[in-house]
Parts: sequence; C-alpha cells; structure tokens
Amino acid sequence: MFKKLEAWILYLTILTGLLFSIFFGLLVYQEIQAKQWMGMANNGRTNPTFPFLSKTAVFLVEIPVNLKIILAGNKYIVKDRFPEVSGFVGKGTDEEMYLLLSRYDGDLEEGVVELVDLRTFKILHTWNPDIDLFNSLIDTSRKEFENLKRDNNNKRNLLSSPMFMDNGGLVILSEPLRKINSCSDLVWQNDEDKFHHSIEIDNEGNIWVPNHMYPPVISTEKVGENYWDNGITKVSQDGEIIFQKSVSEIFMENNMEYLLFSLGKGGFNVDPIHLNDIQPVNEDSNFWKKGDLFMSLANQSMVLLYRPSTNEILWKGVGHTYFQHDVDILDDHRISIFSNNRKKFINGNVIDGNNEVVIYDFKTNQYTSYLKESMVKEDVRTSTQGLSQILDNGDLFVEETNYGRTLFFNANGSLRWQHVNRANDGDVYTLSWSRILYKSDSLERVNKLLDSKKECVNE
Repeated sequence: MFKKLEAWILYLTILTGLLFSIFFGLLVYQEIQAKQWMGMANNGRTNPTFPFLSKTAVFLVEIPVNLKIILAGNKYIVKDRFPEVSGFVGKGTDEEMYLLLSRYDGDLEEGVVELVDLRTFKILHTWNPDIDLFNSLIDTSRKEFENLKRDNNNKRNLLSSPMFMDNGGLVILSEPLRKINSCSDLVWQNDEDKFHHSIEIDNEGNIWVPNHMYPPVISTEKVGENYWDNGITKVSQDGEIIFQKSVSEIFMENNMEYLLFSLGKGGFNVDPIHLNDIQPVNEDSNFWKKGDLFMSLANQSMVLLYRPSTNEILWKGVGHTYFQHDVDILDDHRISIFSNNRKKFINGNVIDGNNEVVIYDFKTNQYTSYLKESMVKEDVRTSTQGLSQILDNGDLFVEETNYGRTLFFNANGSLRWQHVNRANDGDVYTLSWSRILYKSDSLERVNKLLDSKKECVNE
C-alpha cells in the first residue's frame, strides 16, 4: 500500500526539520530578547535581524498562550478568599470621610472609580471614561504602545491610583497618564512614556509618577532595548513633563551600580529596580527638605530618600521590608511602608506570614510594625500591589489588591469595615490603588463636586 521510503529522504527530512526548528527558535529568541544573533556587530543596537520573520514567529508561538487567556475568561478575576463577604460589611465612620475606590466592575466588565461616602457606604459619583476613544488618539505604531488597544481597551483597563483634583476631575494611570473631568471626558493625556503604579501630588500641585523610559537612558550596550528603565517624572497640572530622571542612572551616579549588574548567578535582570511609588516631601524637617522624594523600589526591597536638586541619595532603608509598595510620610520624622513580605523560596514566591505596615522613625533609627496583630488576624497577604494609609488619628486603611479587598481598622486595631469587590455572578475582581479622602482640602473638593454636580451624558 505504501512505497518504501528511501533512507536518504528520511534523513534529509529530519535534518531539514531540525534546521528549521533551530532557525525558528532563533527568530523567537531574537524578537523576545531583542538581540542580534547574526553578525554580532553590537554597536549599541539590539534590533532583530529579520524583524518581520521574528514578529511572525513570536505570533505563532503565542497562539496557544493567547487562546488560553481567552478561554480562561476575564484576567481581572481573582481568587475568592472571603466567600462570606460581598460589598461593604461593617460599621461606617462617624466623621466625614470618603473612599476613592478604583476597581474592576465585573458586571460592566470595565474599570471604574467610585466616590463612596464611608458614613453610609453610598456611592455618590462614578467615573467611567471611554478608554477606547482615548486610545484612538495615540500613535500605536510606537513600540511601547503597539499593544495598547489590545491590552488596555475598555474591557481590559484599570483606572489606577486615581488622584482627586479640583472641579471633580481625576488624574489616572492607564499606561498613558490621563486627566478626566467629573463627567469622565478627557482633559489631557501624556503618552511620552508608559506611566505606572502610583500618582502623588506635591504642595505646588505637580504630579509625581513612575514611568518606563523607552528607549533606555543608560547605554543599550549594557542593558539592551528591552530593559525596564524606571524613571521618576514630575508632570504639571496641564500634563506637561517638567522633570524626569532614570532611577538606574541615579544608582550609577551614586556609587550603587553594583546593585544593577552584580546580581550573581541567574542571568541578566531586565527589571532590577521596579519603582512603584514616589512620595514627594512638602515640608522641611531635621531629616529631609521640601522637594526631596521617597521612592519604593520593590525589586531591591529598598526605600530611598532622594534629593533631585543635588542628585543625591540621602538615605536607603533595606532589610526590614520585602517587595514593598507604597511609602507615606507620617510626620516630620516618621514614614510608613506597606511591606508585602514576599520572598523567593525554593518553590517560588511566597508571602512569608502576612503583609505588614512598617513604620521607620528617623529620630530613633527604629523599625516597628503597625497593628501587626490585626493584619495577621484578618490574614492580609496580597503578593503584588497593595497599599496602606495611616490616618492622622491612627486609623488604618489597607488595600489587598490581589484579592479585591479593602479593610479599615480603628486605631485600636479592631476591624471597622471591609469591602470585597464581588460582582453579581459571585466572582471577585481586582482593585487598583484606591485611597481615603479625609483631610480638609479633599473634603472641600468633594463637597464642591457634590454641590455643583451636573448631569453627565452617561449618568
């Protein structure tokens, strides 16, 4: 029935298949690693030798992965660790206070921000911008935004770290940095870089935000073009960049280059910094000056005090937090840090116990854990993301981002309320850096929004 196959044809087929597999693998490798593999004439460029073939090869390789993502459902669904909790559970606050809740709405299948009155848990206002419309205004032929419409559209976007502004607007992160008004219309967007993680404002009204500098500022001969060159960026109220500096460059100029390129066995690390929070200093003290910055560097498990005016690292805190997020200034000598307590053990990344709110006192050079027993009792343990906010009266707000839960502790450690971001179908969805509004300037802005609230088209 079948003709006998000549041995030389079989061997040639095997050899051809082997050579094709090697060539195909090299195409994938050079696209992902952005390294030239032919000629090796590295003149500071790391572009693929055959860009079209490389992109096609990677597209084919990623088909099973993309199918798995599609079949797996919404990527913002998180593990349901608290099946008995849905929405707000507990007692509201006695004093005027609001929650700016950034969450993925599983019913709408969109990222939203809600203004919640914490006395009653009533939603007073919702921001739900048209991200697809905003994306259409961006040049997606640029490498850093080539997948923007695919990965950050209305259905796959979070409105991260919302900052409440005058006239009821928000500054939000959704890869570009954007400002929207109270009706969720676009005021401006800055797409000069990818912006990520957190937004803070100094007392001059300038916005501080981490960014991903592309191409890297430091030599591509050292790091290639896919290096995560995290930077600190100061942006004006009009969305214009005022100041920008690479954190890797800061390391290199402050005799800390060894932390970038001396990581031991395991290969080159494309993300040795992972900046996730910038906290501007707004008042002088014995330990810092107005204009200084605290920075949280997760992949170094380090918090820095940096002075942009002189390009000096004044202090670095290490050894007491692990893959931490969110550093806050408490007073003229103390800061708080949300430590994830994530560690790399032999079986992978684990939370060693629970998340922890760590306070460092510059006067006494002491680290202490704030309301540790409460964090343990409520089993707070987000692996990535997460934040904490200690209020002036000692109350504590925590966002357990990976599990869609927020918690509010009284100063004595008792749990006042918690909220789980559960949809009507029972699934729990992620959060994205919410914040408490309780100081007089924030309350004034909230009340102005509510007093002059106009009817928006989408409301």
